[in-house]
Amino acid sequence: MVADAVSRRMLLSGGVSLLLAGCSGNGGGRPRLRVSITGKGEGDPRLLFGAAGIVPEAFDVDYSEFQSGHMVVEALNGGSLDYGGMSEIPPIFAAASTIQSFRQIAVAHGDVNNQVMLVPRQSKAKSIADLKGKRIGYVRATTSQYFLIRMLEDVGLNWGDITPVAMGVSDGAAAFSQGAIDGWAIYGFPIQRAIATEGARILRTAKGILSGNYLVSAHVDALADPDRAKLIGEYLGLVQKAYGWAATHQDEWAGIIAQDIGVPRAYVIDQFRRKSASYELRPVTQAAIASQQQVADLFFRQKLLPRAVDVRPLWDDRFNDVLFHKG
Repeated sequence: MVADAVSRRMLLSGGVSLLLAGCSGNGGGRPRLRVSITGKGEGDPRLLFGAAGIVPEAFDVDYSEFQSGHMVVEALNGGSLDYGGMSEIPPIFAAASTIQSFRQIAVAHGDVNNQVMLVPRQSKAKSIADLKGKRIGYVRATTSQYFLIRMLEDVGLNWGDITPVAMGVSDGAAAFSQGAIDGWAIYGFPIQRAIATEGARILRTAKGILSGNYLVSAHVDALADPDRAKLIGEYLGLVQKAYGWAATHQDEWAGIIAQDIGVPRAYVIDQFRRKSASYELRPVTQAAIASQQQVADLFFRQKLLPRAVDVRPLWDDRFNDVLFHKG
């Protein structure tokens, strides 16, 4: 068993190295697609592609790492990405500004139980209501800000009833570890790490609040270029294939993630056991558009947007029939 695990890990490492080598070299003039990565573990397509044995055959991929989706939107608007992933929230803030150099081309539907209100081991809080007057960390313009607002509303509190502290993921992890915040609205691998290493406790997950829709976006120039648009379609197909592998190899995938983020495998297995859904790509639908509009309307009501926004112009359904039609 140990030897098999080591062998699998060696093969995985080789697959990731091959993929990265293809991304960093000149590729002999092969076309290139610039893609975002947000987070580690389950959020890293390099890791997933390596585990599933998937390597793009006709093009290379240049990956860039980001801490949050709003940074991905900034990179798209700045022209340094062709393809990026984020939650429903960051594009809403872009829609309220003068620059939207991207379109939302698909939905990556997945888990919402990996988005939580986390409290330190010593916290006496039993519910969200107990956070009144406390310092709560969150990542601005992301799902963590949205579900924090909704969790507060559910117990009759509002933004002014806490001391919200906006910070990036790494700064939030440090603040949480040092006791500088009383709670942390956070997503992804930091949850398992804080539970495993610091005895943190989940006060509430975002199930029942978040839609589970994470958006796939592409730069308008890439979509306008037939060759790059074709690459985007091919990459989407690889992502869907990789998601399928992950859904049918949960135990193996959990071990790979655990090693990547540095926590015991049991913690990732537990998170998988609790997850609300496995990741899959879905087409652009009226329901997906309406879901994002509902989020935009809440941010406007909370006076966190300078004006009301219509999210419909952000969406582009050109890949629906090609890749996502399920009959």
